[in-house]
Amino acid sequence: MRFLRRSSTEEADTTNGTAAESGTAAEDGASPAGARRKGYTPAKGRPTPKRREAEGRRRGPVAPPPRTTREAIRRSRELRKKNPMAKEERRAATRERRERMLAGDERYLLPRDRGPVKAYVRDLVDSRRNVLGLFMPMAIVVFVTLLIPIMQVQQYATLLTTVVLLGMIVEGFLNGRRISKRVREKFPKENIRGASIGWYAFVRASQLRKLRVPKPRVKPGDQVD
Repeated sequence: MRFLRRSSTEEADTTNGTAAESGTAAEDGASPAGARRKGYTPAKGRPTPKRREAEGRRRGPVAPPPRTTREAIRRSRELRKKNPMAKEERRAATRERRERMLAGDERYLLPRDRGPVKAYVRDLVDSRRNVLGLFMPMAIVVFVTLLIPIMQVQQYATLLTTVVLLGMIVEGFLNGRRISKRVREKFPKENIRGASIGWYAFVRASQLRKLRVPKPRVKPGDQVD
């Protein structure tokens, strides 16, 4: 029966319409295969920033280091206001740092006191009683004698001070040479400067034993290997 079949004209129109719709879909970005895949993320068009750059943008520019002590104190106060901490916590932290420093913990020592070489020098100094230990008491004696308006007392004090100072200088020189020699024998691979080691030993010996930082690990008369 002829009327149940499509005419060739209708088939051509249908084909042309389908092609036109496909072309329109292609122009709008939709492929003939259907919509885009599920979970598809379009490109951003720019590279992903590095973590350091992203953190720098969030934190902002880094402030330059303080140029004066007053500026450093002012910044410290501002940081305390932003990050408040109880006085007890700050005191406890300071106390802990000092205790660890006195105990000789390398993490809390000053740079001049770090290392096995400096620890060995301290042990050598602390294992002996030195005339240099009278430096601070002698300074107090000189100050007191200046307040006494008696010429003979001042003369004797001046003479005694001169003799003790000469003894300190001689002892400091001999100790510097002795300790530098012992350190070179103990640490042959280290670059040992005699003047630096001698001065470090001189300063250590001139301090009162109770005021030395770190605290002495040996007693006077102990053998240090």
